[in-house]
Amino acid sequence: MRYGQLKRREFIWLLSGAATSWSLAARAQQPALPVVGYLNIGSTAIEDARMASFQEGLREQGFVEGRNAVIESRYASTGDYEGLLALANDLVRLPVTVLFTTGSAGVARAARAATATIPIVFANGSDPVKVGLVASLNRPGGNATGISFYTSALIPKRLELLREFVPQAKTIAFLVNPTNPVAEGDTKDFENAAHKVGQPIIIVKASNESEIETAFMTIAREQAGAVLVDVDAYFSSRRDQLSTLAARYSIPASYNNREYVAAGGLLSYGPDLNDAARQAGVYVGRILKGEKPADLPVMQPTKFELAINLKTAKALSLTIPEGLLLRADEVIE
Repeated sequence: MRYGQLKRREFIWLLSGAATSWSLAARAQQPALPVVGYLNIGSTAIEDARMASFQEGLREQGFVEGRNAVIESRYASTGDYEGLLALANDLVRLPVTVLFTTGSAGVARAARAATATIPIVFANGSDPVKVGLVASLNRPGGNATGISFYTSALIPKRLELLREFVPQAKTIAFLVNPTNPVAEGDTKDFENAAHKVGQPIIIVKASNESEIETAFMTIAREQAGAVLVDVDAYFSSRRDQLSTLAARYSIPASYNNREYVAAGGLLSYGPDLNDAARQAGVYVGRILKGEKPADLPVMQPTKFELAINLKTAKALSLTIPEGLLLRADEVIE
């Protein structure tokens, strides 16, 4: 009797072990899901919206996270561009199939430093040729392509709008993050644009929370009548602080996207960043299907948005020119 029981137990154990082995073998035979790396600065509700738009683009190409693709995200908490390289290397070691970078050219350059073989899709506001990401817009070459907002090239337009909004401003400040690899170029673009219209300016720099505080103290002390905030991923992650300080010191401020205005900023002009993220998702999907980044031209946005915060304008005792109101794509009350 005991012998029979042992036999039955051994038989059940063998069946169980065989089933587990068959399951593991079947799983091992399944193709591994492609892994998409997502590298950015900051981790906020705004970035969650950007991720949702990116995933929408992937879905347009037939890729759904958790079903037939995996997304591995890495966010740098500050504007420490050297720290981005460590995060990029981490994604490369996984390894990822495609690496998507957004936020600024510094993020994309960290990815390029980490790998020369894994395809990279970027979405940022810098000239990708000037900062060394691609050989040309039509024929990127190498392992990178993406979407260029050319927000840096919009500096003259943003300055024009700010001068129209605050014509009484005798001096206009430019806030720039010196750790951003494109900061020097952006500063020169601002200086050239100001020189052409005879606008007196000051340059203020900040790369962390306390320096942003100091920068606004300097702007107030120098009696600048307005400030134009440079395109920078770290500044974007500090949008609440920037709008709060602008209100505290009663300084009209211009930004590069509507998300600043939604957070209390006065004025913004720039591309639809969520749609750009969707376009990037489409490019990543095409690469997952076998296309090469070298053959995909760098895309540029066709839609630019002007946003104005009426409540902020009222708090600053500013009268909004009727022409600006009529041209605004979004007016936040």
